[in-house]
Amino acid sequence: MDNNKESLQRFTETEEKINKIFTLKKITNNDLNILTPLERRRFVDVLTEKLNAGKGADYDEVLQQADEIITPSTKNQLWESNHLTITVAISKLMQDYGCMPTKNNLAAETGLSRVTINKHIRGYNSHPLYLKELEQFRFMSSKILAKVFKYAVNGDMKAARLYFDMIGSRNEQSGNGTHIQQQNNFIQINETVLSQENIKQLNPEQLAQIEGVIKLTLPEINKKHCLQTKNLI
Repeated sequence: MDNNKESLQRFTETEEKINKIFTLKKITNNDLNILTPLERRRFVDVLTEKLNAGKGADYDEVLQQADEIITPSTKNQLWESNHLTITVAISKLMQDYGCMPTKNNLAAETGLSRVTINKHIRGYNSHPLYLKELEQFRFMSSKILAKVFKYAVNGDMKAARLYFDMIGSRNEQSGNGTHIQQQNNFIQINETVLSQENIKQLNPEQLAQIEGVIKLTLPEINKKHCLQTKNLI
């Protein structure tokens, strides 16, 4: 019986210490010195419960209060959790309503505050975890490139064009020393530039000559891919 009373008393004292710490505006590591190792573990459990249960402004308040004592790894886990939650919410709401959701919509959907959502969206593209995520996608690019190559060698000209874009060789020199540069609005062969405006100024006979050269040189290109006055590829 005495042991039970002592255990209850210790538990009560621990809760009182922890509750006192949570009355502070900012919790520092020095504030935790009053806790024993066992009480520290209990404090971490309570902090975790508050973060998990917190919504909106309450969540922000706890996070700001404990910012100094939260470890970098825990902050990364919280960032990843928020990132996933916001991403899923944006995707869901766009599918439901066909437009980009407002911050209020996202706050209602995620349980996060507008402040947290604004802060995350504004700074996510420079966050170290996001940059690491991009590196993972780049790591997988060779698999995508292999798939594009497979379609390209089977005659898919769009895949071939994408393939050369991906490997960055479309602006390199050809084997005979001729430099060919292609951009979205013109084609450059050595010093000669063939633009959309140039095409419009050509007469039907000149256009037919150019089309004939292309067909003769690149017979595998389908007729719809040939040079036309309305669209320059």
